Amino acid sequence: MSTREWLLTEQPASRRQARLGQSYRTWLAFRRNRLAMIGLGIVLALVAVALLAPFISPYNPIVGGDLRSERLLSPSWQHLLGTDDQARDILSRILHGSRITLLVVALVAVIATPIGLLVGTTAGYYGGWVDTVLMRLTDIFLAFPRLILALAFVAALGPGIENAIIAIAITSWPPYARLARAETLTIRNADHIDAIRLQGAHSARIIWGHVVPLCLSSVIVRVTLDMAGIILTAAGLGFLGLGAQPPQPEWGAMIAGGRRFILDHWWVATMPGLAIFVVSLGFNFLGDGLRDVLDPKAQK
Repeated sequence: MSTREWLLTEQPASRRQARLGQSYRTWLAFRRNRLAMIGLGIVLALVAVALLAPFISPYNPIVGGDLRSERLLSPSWQHLLGTDDQARDILSRILHGSRITLLVVALVAVIATPIGLLVGTTAGYYGGWVDTVLMRLTDIFLAFPRLILALAFVAALGPGIENAIIAIAITSWPPYARLARAETLTIRNADHIDAIRLQGAHSARIIWGHVVPLCLSSVIVRVTLDMAGIILTAAGLGFLGLGAQPPQPEWGAMIAGGRRFILDHWWVATMPGLAIFVVSLGFNFLGDGLRDVLDPKAQK
């Protein structure tokens, strides 16, 4: 029996074989979506560029060249994307800026997702006054636009990439909480949950051991779709001078630095803008593909 046949068999011989077979079927369904594969390629390219930036960057992203002869050079073979007003190579700065973007996306996901899952599943499982208090708190956060609320938190915490990540994470969890609550309401009275409860399992074990795993796929899809918004929020904070501080090569700050030259030296602001556009598009494509294969309600 070949590996493919072993994975796709209708009668798995073990739990491990069943799990691997399900994962393989999910991958096959995902692979049929061409846009999702393009999105996956863009995200993997972002990760690879972020890891290899120190080795593939042609120039130092912080230290510029001769201001008299290398300032605001147009794209050429020597500087593929041109140079900025400090004679720094834009390609090198974009490559290193991908590390900041990936750091923001990863840390916001790691911080906001557990908070949203905890709030949503707790509210949905217990109901009553617990649900009312937690959901009204969620509604308060949702009442403000994400960027405006993030600006308020960063203004209170102070400018810097660390504070920007904290502010974005604080403003990102409410949609995950509402989604987790909706999923929990549909499964909290399921037969297998009642059976686990009758066996004497306490509420925390039921929530984290049985409810959260069932909500995880929907939340992962939402998190992936939100990555583009997280990138744009981080770029917006950088553009306003509240995110990564100079001379760090953050894409939003690069756009802010190049807006003064947009008419005569368009590449200074356009190139980091294109990087934000491509990466955001990749996460959107990836999220759509994950939604098709992980969310049964979205399957056609």
